[in-house]
Amino acid sequence: MKQLPYGISDFKLIRRDNMYYVDKTPYLQKMEEENNYLFLIRPRRFGKSLFISMIESYYDVEMKDRFQSLFGGLYVGSHPTPKANFYLVLKFDFSRVKGSIDVLEANFNEYCCGVMDYFITKYKKYFDEFTYTKVLNAKSAEHKLNLLSIAAQHKEVPIYLIIDEYDNFTNDVLAHHGKEAFQKLTHAEGFYRGFFKLFKGAFERIFMTGISPVTLDDLTSGFNIDWNISNLARFNSILGFEESDVRAMLEYYSRHSKVPNDTEAIIKDMRPWYDNYCFALRSYGRETVYNCDMALYYLQPLIKTGLPPEDMIDKNIRMDYSKLQSLIELDRGVQREWRESVIEQIANTGYIDMTLATSFPAMELLKMDNFRSLIYYYGMITIGGENRGLYHMVIPNECVRQQYWRFLVEMYQRVHRMDTDSLTCDFQNMIFDGDWEPTIKKIGEFYRELSSSRDARGGEFNVQGFFKAMLGICNLSLLCPEMELNYGYCDFLMVPLRNRHPEAKHAYLFEIKYVKSKAPESDEKQAYADAKKQIEQYAASPKLGNALSGCSLHCITVLFRGENMQPPRIILEKHFPE
Repeated sequence: MKQLPYGISDFKLIRRDNMYYVDKTPYLQKMEEENNYLFLIRPRRFGKSLFISMIESYYDVEMKDRFQSLFGGLYVGSHPTPKANFYLVLKFDFSRVKGSIDVLEANFNEYCCGVMDYFITKYKKYFDEFTYTKVLNAKSAEHKLNLLSIAAQHKEVPIYLIIDEYDNFTNDVLAHHGKEAFQKLTHAEGFYRGFFKLFKGAFERIFMTGISPVTLDDLTSGFNIDWNISNLARFNSILGFEESDVRAMLEYYSRHSKVPNDTEAIIKDMRPWYDNYCFALRSYGRETVYNCDMALYYLQPLIKTGLPPEDMIDKNIRMDYSKLQSLIELDRGVQREWRESVIEQIANTGYIDMTLATSFPAMELLKMDNFRSLIYYYGMITIGGENRGLYHMVIPNECVRQQYWRFLVEMYQRVHRMDTDSLTCDFQNMIFDGDWEPTIKKIGEFYRELSSSRDARGGEFNVQGFFKAMLGICNLSLLCPEMELNYGYCDFLMVPLRNRHPEAKHAYLFEIKYVKSKAPESDEKQAYADAKKQIEQYAASPKLGNALSGCSLHCITVLFRGENMQPPRIILEKHFPE
């Protein structure tokens, strides 16, 4: 039985050890039909490094005798392209360049020199002894690269330059040391810009990957950047898993009796957490992809134990949250408030309409459209259609939505410290026992304290956003905001995660209403009447039957008059039999 390659990005190792591999080789032909210089942006943990490892093995002239062992049984094994095993491959992985700002240039030079020494040694027979010796004796990365490119052109030796994570260490510099330090790397005589200037015309083909276009725009002025394939529909699924890939994996391991023989139930469990990424407007409505690392994280314990992971979010994904926070802090707090408001808007509504910038320099990073675009490139929003000529961007799935909840809670905590840990026991009573009132009252009290804090912005926060963030930190349930039910959209629905907690049988449908503190009594009565009518409409939705099988649904309206929550009212209760 094939092992699952969770955390492995070495293509040769996966093929040698007969691990499960989702075939991405059909894209090789598509890439060859494009410009010779290609650039691909995808969020972290989407399989970029494994894809690079695959194309490195495919194009390496020295791997010709291993073609069948590596690519036999894959699409390209029976449909090889004209350029298979044609190139000397020079590959850099700039995620390996680390260190404090004062040693970064030396570490970069040392890493690149090591890569090129390995390259000239591996491909020694394609060069003369003079070039071989000169490259090994050269002390700087720029000198070595110049020597290699001149010799390759003179001897007509084709080199394929591959750069993985081209923006990794520069993004860290931008986030932790600011724009001035970033400019020193990427402008004028900065060492990174100097190195990139040597690429132009030096290589027959170039393929680079990263997570944003920011560094590219600063480094490659004078390049033709029509080579960006990141938002082309034919490359929408070049990385990540299509749902058909996930189904094929489940069916394979089911045949080996390693996962339950219920593919539909497993897909239903995975889809809201890991699916729904779209990277091309023309692909919207036709094709979405799963984050492959998230999907493999889920499948690993399922294959080993027959049970899904206890926590649906990989801790590595949680760590990526710090990248979002670093964007907020980009200029040490200047204009921080409006950037926070962008994140808050997305968290509260689930979407944002915007112009997508495909390229921009770091100096313009803090422009509104560019900052929103960066959130997209980091995988925090994805294409959800078009609205009046703008990209309609949405939160892709629950893994990402949880990061927004976390951001909001931390934002609220900076204004007024709240004991959110005390909600853990309340959530247990709410989801397992149906004892919801203490939880809602505590959240209402948190909101009152927050809004009355003298540091609060105008003393008023978005009530719905606050409740979503607080209820969203409950790991016993799935929070579904703005769910379409019976031709309307509920504020939010809480569904217990019964595949992990079968005894959890209490679901909640909330309508949150707000009237001003000085509003007349009639406004309050009207708000309750509206909530009752809406909840009864939503509760009659046929959708709820499958979602809440075996659960009791508690339909509750919560009304705030100013910053004070009125006693929450239960509108109706409904049981959905198994």
